[in-house]
This record gives sequence, structure tokens and C-alpha cells, in this order.
Amino acid sequence: MKIINSTFNTSNSTIAIVISRFNEFINKSLLKGSIDILKRIGKISDNNITIVWVPGAYEIPLITQLLANSKKYKAIITLGTIIKGETKHFEYISNSIISNISNIILKTEIPIILGILTTNNIEQAINRSGCKSGNKGIDAALNALEMINIINNIKNKNI
Repeated sequence: MKIINSTFNTSNSTIAIVISRFNEFINKSLLKGSIDILKRIGKISDNNITIVWVPGAYEIPLITQLLANSKKYKAIITLGTIIKGETKHFEYISNSIISNISNIILKTEIPIILGILTTNNIEQAINRSGCKSGNKGIDAALNALEMINIINNIKNKNI
């Protein structure tokens, strides 16, 4: 039986974060949580973290694809907030982003962590960005660190 375990320390890794300016007051909390984990747990230096701000969540997949294709990053974290409104716009945007990011992951074999909140209202978004429900930016950073190590372990063990 082969078992692949992972740690969170990836001090030499480079990580990109693509973040939406739309709903910026929520997204800044997600970003703060991600950066804290990358630096404190992953031991990643400021020089190895690239942050790219985009206008809205819909623009995240394009920039993510460009970054992934550059092969400069071991992982990419996407952060944003999509709050349901009175129309189906929420569903179209959410589905498009998830589908496009999934395709980028499979084409590039780079872990892209979906830290994009999809909530029914602003209260849920606030709660998921550092209040009652924790900070999903923290979860995204932990997932990125773990995925980097899992991939490294698989490649190093030739599995």
C-alpha cells in the first residue's frame, strides 16, 4: 500500500492570488487570511507571493489561465465574492467561473484553489470572510499549501 502524506511548509514555492475588486471590503478579509497562512504556516516570503487584482469575479479565470500558463507558480488562489441578487446573473457567473477554472486546472496541472464565496446575501459573505463561519481565505491558502506538497510527493515518488 502506498500512502502519500502532506505537510504545509512550502517555503520555496511561488504562489499567485487572483482577487476581485468587486465586493472588495469582503475580499480584503479573504486576502488577509490567505496571506497570513501562506507566510505563517507555509513559511512563504513576500517575494514569493504575487497578488493580482481584477475588476470582478468573472475576470478571474482569464488572469488565472495566464498565470498558470506562465508556469511560474506552484499554486494559484482565487478570491472573490458573488452575492445572489434578484436575477439569474449570480448562477451564470458562478457556473462559468467554476467551469473555466476546472478546465484550467486539468490543462495546466497546477492547483487552482477556489476561494470564491457564493452566498445568498451579504451577511453570509461577511460571516464566511472572518466572522461566524471562519475565513474561507484561510481555507484556500491551506488547500494550496497541501496541494503543492501532494503534487511534489507524487512526482518525487514516481507514482
